[in-house]
Amino acid sequence: MLSIHDHTTTSADGTVIAYDRRGAGPPLVLVEPAAHFRGFSAFDGLAERLASDFRVYQYDRRGRGLSADTPPYAVSREVEDLAAVVAAAGAPAFAYGFSSGALVALHAAAAGVDLRALALLEPPLQAEPAEGDSAFTATLESLLAAGRHDEATAYFHRSIGVPDEITDGMRDTPAWEAMVSVAPTLAYDARLSDESSHRLLERVDVPALVLDSSGSTDDLTGWASAASRALPYGSHRSLPGGWHGVDQEALALALSDFFGTADRAAREVVGRQR
Repeated sequence: MLSIHDHTTTSADGTVIAYDRRGAGPPLVLVEPAAHFRGFSAFDGLAERLASDFRVYQYDRRGRGLSADTPPYAVSREVEDLAAVVAAAGAPAFAYGFSSGALVALHAAAAGVDLRALALLEPPLQAEPAEGDSAFTATLESLLAAGRHDEATAYFHRSIGVPDEITDGMRDTPAWEAMVSVAPTLAYDARLSDESSHRLLERVDVPALVLDSSGSTDDLTGWASAASRALPYGSHRSLPGGWHGVDQEALALALSDFFGTADRAAREVVGRQR
């Protein structure tokens, strides 16, 4: 059931998408990574830090939390979901996406959703889809179809390179239960990755800051650096952190600086046009 803090918007295919908002200023939409939603958010603490400078929107991607779902899944439908949130926020908006959430933001920008600038933390994006990606997606979908959600969640984490000590530390915790509860959407993130390559970046015509963590492995930091170079208006920055995660205070400062600069530049353009 929705609380008084929740709002909804309707995507193009009729799917109801739940979101919340806080703060004041230019709109900024946060896009969650795989297995996360507002009830188990990767942005705990971040939204509050950003709300002093921006009107921050968090939403449950389809099939998660309080958002509905409409099969079959398609990347274009996720783009339409983000477009609906952006419209509700009052386009144009900024967007920050983490991991597969960054891929959603990139697809949206490439499709022409009204975004002013993007910030992306370690998008799992190679120049070309890797050999074996389709086999990974097929195995994951097979586990999910058989109702083996716990096993599918473990397989997903192991296959994308999550260190064993991190996965083992989450087992039998509320965090693990939250991820298992949305396990069917892991197939969506796998499909999203399968349909993403550097060809997508060529169509992103807004400023984009690609971030990585100083504590991540070379594959993640290398993908981030390569993506920033492939983007027409890309830049790159490393932040302190651990594997596939950064210090939240440093992240908030980096996002406020990047989006704040973009907002001031846009206002100057409007001022010159008057």
